[in-house]
Amino acid sequence: MDPAVLAKLEDGWCSLNSSDSKSLLKKYLTKEVLDDLKNKKTNFGSTLLDCVQSGFENHDSGVGIYAPDADAYTVFAPIFDPIIEDYHKGFKSTDKHPSKNWGDVNTLGDLDPECKYIISTRVRCGRSLEGYPFNPLLTEQQYKEIENKVSCTLTGLSGELKGDFYPLTGMSKDVQQKLIDDHFLFKEGDRFLQAANASRFWPTGRGIFHNENKTFLVWCNEEDHLRLISMQQGGNLGEVYARLVTAVNDVEKRLPFSHHDRLGFLTFCPTNLGTTIRASVHIQLPKLAADKAKLEEIAGKYNLQVRGTRGEHTDAEGGIYDISNKRRMGLTEYQAVKEMNDGIKELIKIEEQM
Repeated sequence: MDPAVLAKLEDGWCSLNSSDSKSLLKKYLTKEVLDDLKNKKTNFGSTLLDCVQSGFENHDSGVGIYAPDADAYTVFAPIFDPIIEDYHKGFKSTDKHPSKNWGDVNTLGDLDPECKYIISTRVRCGRSLEGYPFNPLLTEQQYKEIENKVSCTLTGLSGELKGDFYPLTGMSKDVQQKLIDDHFLFKEGDRFLQAANASRFWPTGRGIFHNENKTFLVWCNEEDHLRLISMQQGGNLGEVYARLVTAVNDVEKRLPFSHHDRLGFLTFCPTNLGTTIRASVHIQLPKLAADKAKLEEIAGKYNLQVRGTRGEHTDAEGGIYDISNKRRMGLTEYQAVKEMNDGIKELIKIEEQM
């Protein structure tokens, strides 16, 4: 092992350990675990430092660890497994994630038929292409290869999903900003991803696909190789979910995805493993939101996560919160979406009773 890597691991661990960080990395990266893993490497050549450098640099991280490649979850299991168990509410190292099951899409409907609370609804999932490492280890050539494979595959979609792929390279600032303002496009500059070395060669290999109505989008090489997103205004979760299921099933026939027998679909961040499903609404709950701590406490009872309008590490603009399912492992795709469905119904009921 490179002595410089070992020195950074020791220094980073000492700094994190003496901080007031509440991250899961600090909680589970004991000196014993550090010593056990510090000299190991994956088949792709990644080290423990590649996994933990973002958490070392950002003591305000909630989790603090990323997987630089698919093998990292196995090689560095002594640190990943307890973090996965903690975040995913008891998914133990002996547990096995269930097989993919989208369920009956027709059992989900409109969460807010009177359009009183929900501004928009989205369901997304992450996918990694088999045979490639994740962002921190991708070469510039591999970024381009993935972008080419993804754009060729997506331009073959038909019907409601038919659309165009727009590479970030060469995209005008005006078009880029418009897509960001509409909550369609990711943007560079996330310090957690940058510290994890996941923003290299920007904007090479990055792009966005969307259909004509902008109700189906795919992000290429943002945090994961692929983020497939179905979204629309209002609260009709049934329509949004059905569209995503159709799209994922179609793309899956053309691109091989990285999958683990025990952990499900593999992603860069361990919070997104398993189903990788994040079903969310942009919602205004003025009475509940008057006390954000109470809103978060109630949401937590239903396994929901409360974020700012533009996602993690952002504020609520105009009182609009992004609320989503928190659990993605140990349950099926349908069950993950159903948890969000049931939790949002309860939050609306509580809001109306206040």
